[in-house]
Amino acid sequence: MGNKDPFVLRHLADVQPQLWWLDSDPLEPESHSALVGDIGADLCVVGAGFTGLWTALLAKERDPHREVVVVEQFETGAGASGRNGGFCSASLTHGFANGMRRFPNEMSVIERLGRTNLDEIEATVARYGIECDWERTGELRVALAAWQMSDMVEEARRRNALGDHVEVLSREEVQARIHSPLYVGAIFDHDGTALVDPARLVWGLERACLSLGVTIFENSKVEWLEDVDDAVRVHTAYGAVTAPRVALATNVFPSLVRSARKYVVPVYDYQLVTEPLTDEQLASIGWEGREGVADAGNQFHYYRLTADRSILWGGYDAIYNFHGQAHRDYDFNAQTYATLASHFLATFPQLAGIKFTHAWGGAIDTCTRFSPFWGTAHRGKVAYVLGYTGLGVGSTRFGAATMLDLLDGLDTERTRLTMVRRKPIPFPPEPFKWLFIELTKWSLQRADQHEGRRNLWLKFGDLLGLGFDS
Repeated sequence: MGNKDPFVLRHLADVQPQLWWLDSDPLEPESHSALVGDIGADLCVVGAGFTGLWTALLAKERDPHREVVVVEQFETGAGASGRNGGFCSASLTHGFANGMRRFPNEMSVIERLGRTNLDEIEATVARYGIECDWERTGELRVALAAWQMSDMVEEARRRNALGDHVEVLSREEVQARIHSPLYVGAIFDHDGTALVDPARLVWGLERACLSLGVTIFENSKVEWLEDVDDAVRVHTAYGAVTAPRVALATNVFPSLVRSARKYVVPVYDYQLVTEPLTDEQLASIGWEGREGVADAGNQFHYYRLTADRSILWGGYDAIYNFHGQAHRDYDFNAQTYATLASHFLATFPQLAGIKFTHAWGGAIDTCTRFSPFWGTAHRGKVAYVLGYTGLGVGSTRFGAATMLDLLDGLDTERTRLTMVRRKPIPFPPEPFKWLFIELTKWSLQRADQHEGRRNLWLKFGDLLGLGFDS
C-alpha cells in the first residue's frame, strides 16, 4: 500500500518524526508544576492550548481581579495548538462556502465578526510583544481544475457582496505569484489570513496570561467534575480546583461533559517540512508575497513558507481510526508522508531533489458541520466549545470569547448567533460512525475526480446540513 516510487521516497530518506515548530526553540517557557492539593478560583480553565489560553487571557482582560486557574494534562500547547500549519484565518466557519450552506442568513455578521477577531489577534500579538513570526500575507486558494475555478468566481462575487475584498486571479496572474504547472486560477484574500509560528504563539499567550496573574498547572489531567452548591470542583489526580465557573477547552480529547462526546470525532492530519530553500530554488517558484496557499479540492493541501524559507506542506489525507482512538502512535504515518511528498513534487517539479526534514501528525476535533459549536452544563456553571475542524488558530479566540459570554450570562452579538445556539448533528455509534466517515471520504474523493459532481450520499448529507464539503 502507499506510494512506493523510489524517486519520491528518496526525498523522505532523512525525515525526522518530530514537530518542526518545537525543534530546539529557545522561546519555549519553563514548565509548570502539577496541581497538588485543593485550591479555589473564580474561573477554572481545563486545557492550555489556544482555546484555554485565550479564555484565561480574555477573562483577565475583562476583569483583572478575577482569579483564573488553568489546568493542563500535558504541557502548554501539547495538542493541536502546537502542531498545526500556522494558518490564522478570519473564517469562523471553515471557509465561506461551508458557512453559507449552514448559516446563510447570518454570514454577513459572521464574516464581520471573523475579520474583527483576526484584527484583535494581531493587536494582542503587538500589545504583549509576542514573537511568533506574525505575517498578514493573506491566502491564495488555488484551482487545479476548471470546475473549481467556476465555483471560485461565484464565491468571490458573494463574498464581496457581503463586504469582503477578494480578488479572482487568472492562470497567468496566479502563476506570476507562484510558479506551479497545476494552477489554473485562484482567489486571493489579501488580508483574511495571517501566518504564524503556532508554538511561539501559544507560548506567547502563556506568557501574557502569566503576566496578568493567571496560574497554570501542567501534567494535571482532570478526571471528573463534581457539582458542589454554587460551584464545580475540578478533580485531578493530586488535587482539585473549586470554582463557580469552569471553561472546558479540551478539543479533541474526550469531553468532561459526556453528552458532548457524540458530536466530535478525532481525525488525523499530517504535515511535512522541507529543508530551507536556496536562493535558486526559491527563485524557481517565485512566491515573493509569501502567501499562505490551499487548493480548492475536497481533499485539499495547505502549504506555506516558514521564517527560514522552508516549505510546510500538509493536508489531503484525513484519517479516522475505528472507535475514535487518539494515540501518540498515530502521529507518524509513513504512507501518508509518501502521498504528501508525491503531491508536493507534482506541484513543484522544479524542486525535485529537495529533502524533507520533519514529519508529524495530530488529531483534529471534527464535527458534522465543520465549524465550532458551544454548550453549557452543570446549570450553566460549565461551558465548552468544540469542533474547530482544523481551522482553529484564529477561531479559538472567538470560541473563547463566546464561551466566556455564556459563562458570564451575557447577551451579545456572538451568543445570539444560530451557530452558537444550535449544535451539529451527532455522529452515529460504531460501527456506523466508521462506515459514515469512510463513505464520506470516498465520495469526496470521487467528487474531486469527477469535476465536483456530488453523488447521492453527499447530496443526502447536503440536505441534512452535514459538513460534506472539505
